Amino acid sequence: MNRVLELFGVSTKTKKRIDWKGVEGKSWCPFLNRMCLKNRKSRPDILIGTCSVAHGREEQAIIICPHRLLERRQIFTDCIHLLSLHEPGNEFHIVPEVPVPGGSVDYFLVSVNRGKVQDFVGIELQTLDTTGTVWPERQRFLRAVGLAVADEDVECKDTFGMNWKMTAKTILVQLHHKVETFESINKHFVLVVQTPLVGYMKENFAFEHVRTARLGDSMHLHGYDLGPTNGEWRIELSSRLSTDATGVGKLLGLQTSARVELEAMIALLQERISPQTIFEVSTVDVAPPTKPS
Repeated sequence: MNRVLELFGVSTKTKKRIDWKGVEGKSWCPFLNRMCLKNRKSRPDILIGTCSVAHGREEQAIIICPHRLLERRQIFTDCIHLLSLHEPGNEFHIVPEVPVPGGSVDYFLVSVNRGKVQDFVGIELQTLDTTGTVWPERQRFLRAVGLAVADEDVECKDTFGMNWKMTAKTILVQLHHKVETFESINKHFVLVVQTPLVGYMKENFAFEHVRTARLGDSMHLHGYDLGPTNGEWRIELSSRLSTDATGVGKLLGLQTSARVELEAMIALLQERISPQTIFEVSTVDVAPPTKPS
């Protein structure tokens, strides 16, 4: 069984007739509405296009590209309730890559009234990093559907695994800086991950104080399932948890102080909103977060 579940956004389990040569040639990411951004480290001119894979004995569906989480723009819709100052008539904007103390935030969901920022939520996407390479599995799938593939690719014995520990620890360290910033200005920060990563963090970190989501908490954790529907894959919100900056610090025993003025954050967003950032569920194009490939 091939372990690649989606290639350039197309399910390898689909019941539809697919022109896989055309899919690979176009290298289009339907979640970004542009060409795929994941390339081979050894061959930057080649786009990989693997969105999700089957992992482990139970062949669990694991998302390995953060852009895959942009399906239907559902992750943004699921954060609207955290905009406490949003009012009917306001526009929604999606603003990518906004710098804050401790790094940058992948996306901001912004409520705008007559061109003025009224409220915002920071949204960070995190999928599992892999160890090894998915490339041989990708090439074996393409050969199986009739495409010409180099023998050395399909005969390669290199395999891949999931880097659970490093992924979880890295994101939690980064979170502590960012969440403290958002808490200091009374705004919400949302980490969007897949359900299996939530489970790993619960088992390996001090998660007792992380509770069912409350609006009063600054840091929210949204977990999504990836499941099959008629041969296609679809994300669905499965859990919402929350804590505060102190709670994030308890996870790793870290302490820091990162403060930014609310006015400064609003000014930064004000410069970046435009007709191009307006949130339209069916057509919006959002620039991707700069995650390492």
